[in-house]
Amino acid sequence: MNIPRNPTRPVCIGTVTIGGGNPIAVQSMTATPTRDIEATVRQVNALADAGADVVRIAVDRAAEVEAVAEIRRQTRANLVVDLQENYRLAERLAPHVNKLRYNPGHLFHHEREKPWQEKVRYLAAVASEHDCALRVGVNCGSVDPALQTKYDPKDRLSPMLDSALDHCRLLDELGFTRYCVSLKDSDPLGVIEVNRRFAQARPDVPLHLGVTEAGLPPEGIIKTRIAFEQLVSQGIGDTIRVSLTVPNDRKPEEIAAGRQILADIAAGRVRSVVDYGLSTLNIISCPSCSRVENEAFVELAQEVKRMTGYARDHKITIAVMGCRVNGPGETDEADLGLWCGPNYVNLKRGNQPLGQFPYDAILARLKQELDALIGEQTR
Repeated sequence: MNIPRNPTRPVCIGTVTIGGGNPIAVQSMTATPTRDIEATVRQVNALADAGADVVRIAVDRAAEVEAVAEIRRQTRANLVVDLQENYRLAERLAPHVNKLRYNPGHLFHHEREKPWQEKVRYLAAVASEHDCALRVGVNCGSVDPALQTKYDPKDRLSPMLDSALDHCRLLDELGFTRYCVSLKDSDPLGVIEVNRRFAQARPDVPLHLGVTEAGLPPEGIIKTRIAFEQLVSQGIGDTIRVSLTVPNDRKPEEIAAGRQILADIAAGRVRSVVDYGLSTLNIISCPSCSRVENEAFVELAQEVKRMTGYARDHKITIAVMGCRVNGPGETDEADLGLWCGPNYVNLKRGNQPLGQFPYDAILARLKQELDALIGEQTR
């Protein structure tokens, strides 16, 4: 099937070029602690061997910079570094990677006295000096607070779109065009809508597609497939990631799933209309990555899925997040949210914290809250 593509401009990421009519690139992200060089190199190479065109590594502190430098020496993969909240690490990391990814919402948290425009100027200058691409990574759970206040709290997508377009305009004004954009949400329908709106406004900018916190397979693959089928079949999307909650040794499954979805779309094996708005239980969980501070997170996500099976016919969303970076904000929209720390799991009902609980006690408390929600729905 010959699918016309949006006329996006080409952006080089190491040995791979996205946009400009090039094949859709497939990428993933390491889940090992970045400071564990041996484990991270092993995972980077496993992902590359599985067919990853690009591999992303998260860096959250200065101590991990030297680890990235050594990882670079031990792999030929095209590397992206996720700057998290410490954007000032860019100049130390850029010599070792092919792309810098920053989240506009996270720029707000570091050096708050500086306007975000000044921070982006710095990032563009660093990227230019070190032959790096940029990704403007907008995420539903961490949008710039100033933009969120402009819209109804129920409107999740407009602040995301505004943020992406604002950053594109500034980068263009700076003469830096070697960038792509991602707009991710845990709801496939939200991903479809916001990316369609962005592609209409900026058809020239390459898009990185993904459903964040897609969760455990096979549901996580199904959610992602829903979004990708609708977008890629309309020519939208230049690189993709399937984000799954799986143990470290299974991370290459993200690449296999992405390749399979693209192959099915190309062959016309798609569900052209999928109604995702069913009144059933929805469990979202983030992909395991190096930000996770306790690997028990993956097992917990699996246990939540098993334990909540009895509630499958109730319209309730449960979010299981693995870290303190995205967890607090990205559980706000769920009926029940869990975000994991090193020793405790934080439980929320909507945006209201319910406390911290040991890993061996959280399921019982979660069930208590779930039963209360079900009781309220059936009254």
